[in-house]
Amino acid sequence: MSNDSSSKIVAGLRSWVAGAPPGAKLPSTRALVAQYGASPVTVQKALRTLTSQGVVESRPGVGTFVRAVRVARPNDYGWQTAALGSAKNRTPQLPTALRTAPNDVIALHSGYPDRELLPERLVRAAFTRAARSGAAASRPPAAGIPELQAWFATELGTAAPAGVTPPAPSDAIVLPGSQSGLSTAFRALVGAGRPLLVESPTYWGAILAATQAGVQVVPVPSGIRGPDPDELARAFERTGARALYAQPNFANPTGARWTPDLAEQVLENVRRHKAFLIEDDWAHDFGITADPAPLAARDDAGHVVYLRSLTKSVSPAVRIAGIIARGPARERILADAQSVSMYVSGMLQAVALDVVTQPAWHTHLRNLRQQLAARRDLLAEAIRDHLPTAHLEAVPQGGLNLWVRLPDTTDAAKLVQDCEADGVVIAPGDEWFPAEPTGHYLRLNYSGPNPGAFPDGARTIGRALARNNRS
Repeated sequence: MSNDSSSKIVAGLRSWVAGAPPGAKLPSTRALVAQYGASPVTVQKALRTLTSQGVVESRPGVGTFVRAVRVARPNDYGWQTAALGSAKNRTPQLPTALRTAPNDVIALHSGYPDRELLPERLVRAAFTRAARSGAAASRPPAAGIPELQAWFATELGTAAPAGVTPPAPSDAIVLPGSQSGLSTAFRALVGAGRPLLVESPTYWGAILAATQAGVQVVPVPSGIRGPDPDELARAFERTGARALYAQPNFANPTGARWTPDLAEQVLENVRRHKAFLIEDDWAHDFGITADPAPLAARDDAGHVVYLRSLTKSVSPAVRIAGIIARGPARERILADAQSVSMYVSGMLQAVALDVVTQPAWHTHLRNLRQQLAARRDLLAEAIRDHLPTAHLEAVPQGGLNLWVRLPDTTDAAKLVQDCEADGVVIAPGDEWFPAEPTGHYLRLNYSGPNPGAFPDGARTIGRALARNNRS
């Protein structure tokens, strides 16, 4: 009966609307109840149907009105060309690692761990507790809530050797994610038009942040063992750079982990040139057969500015990172961070702190190490079996990626397109080079969904690669 009555009201109102001008107000709900002898619920259902069909529009507190017919016409934004002028720094296109892939493909491109690798239960409980706390309705300090500052400082301080003063909680600044931290560090410590040394290849997000900050990127050759210290010294001397950006532990994309000797040589270079090392410890929570050894733990003179993110290991919804700097550099970084975001959501800070201080957090990290090891080994074996002409230079001791060298005759762009057409999404290595690539590479992520499909994905890449190098 109710459905029939609702349909009758819809039909009646459609006839009324057909003869009414755009913007005309419909009779009130009370009047329609009386007119059709229906309940208010039935009338409201009819009005919702007409609204969903685009016939009428509701204005809360005012009434329901006949929707005006909008004639389709092209948008003209030509005036913005003159208003904006030439772009100072042309922003690169969206990297492959950030693409959202359909569920029916094999995704080996993503930069984020699959949901099943995250501490989802801890995160949900933390959000519930934070919503009931003062964090839901208060403004946190600009540098972050003190407890989270202390956690970041303590985490780094536990790795400090004897004789090195660990960082204080006041040295830490909480930021809305590591990308924000990179942009802030490059602006505050380098500055537009000035040189910044970076490993090549390096994290695409650092290249993007440097581009947006107007920083002059200077590539330093690097590989599975890290940068060449002699090349690094020459780059410092040639450019006069006062900062180096690097990922000493499980570098993205190569997976490189610096040896203690190399770490000491790099630190000596940085100290000798009175420069900063911006250390991105992005994979701190993703050690597999080795634990990260932050260079910042060895330095108490303020040369190393340390960045650590919790976004990938806690949840993509919890964009929280910490940056630790000492001396005037810390004040410049804080001033820049405040000018951009003023402060970081107290809710997100509370959630992050809650998760990483739970006893179950360490249990999660131990289980995560085992899961990443199994995924890494499965994908590495599949690459060896199905990509005989490709070269896996090393199996990383941590991180989320494998760095695969392709034959020099490969048309990498076509390979990526062919693989996607066959249901496998991969990331071309070109996106990780700050200058011209030194070869053709793929960065394959082993933390994505459906690891059981890794062999099928590798088989598809292998077939496409074989066709590619025959043509």
